[in-house]
Amino acid sequence: MSQRAIFLDRDGVINVDHGYVSRPDEVEFIPGAREMIAELSRQGWLIFVVTNQSGVARGMYTEEDVQALHRWLNEEFAKAGGKVTEFFYCPHLLHAKVKKYDVDCVCRKPRPGMIIQALSKHRIAREDAFLIGDGERDVAAAERAGIRGFLFTGGNVQEFMHECVRDLQWN
Repeated sequence: MSQRAIFLDRDGVINVDHGYVSRPDEVEFIPGAREMIAELSRQGWLIFVVTNQSGVARGMYTEEDVQALHRWLNEEFAKAGGKVTEFFYCPHLLHAKVKKYDVDCVCRKPRPGMIIQALSKHRIAREDAFLIGDGERDVAAAERAGIRGFLFTGGNVQEFMHECVRDLQWN
């Protein structure tokens, strides 16, 4: 058995989706998010964030802004005893305002590119991974990558994660 991994969408699962969140002062954590990352880290899980970031393609913020926010998020998770193993993001969008991001890529969810990249890079067996997302495109990307996807519709995400693990019959 490979190491177990969880994939999380960012906006709507880790933080409230206020639309194009790009700075720490715009982050409002979903209840249970920091605790979930800490618990999974203590248990030795690999934790990945897979997030569409079309705000880059729209010229609203830069890739450097996205990377800085992800570093800040990991600093916040560390305060609770957790760590995201790696953040994957897709800055692309067809007909983008910023031409270099006007790409029909394989990483933009519902396509599975970010998930497949992480599975391959970290040698994770598909049966040892699952995803929690807040949209159908997240779940579709998971299914296309060959892993289970669960739709989070609100509440405490740590409690929801426990339900997912029980549903997978993992102890």
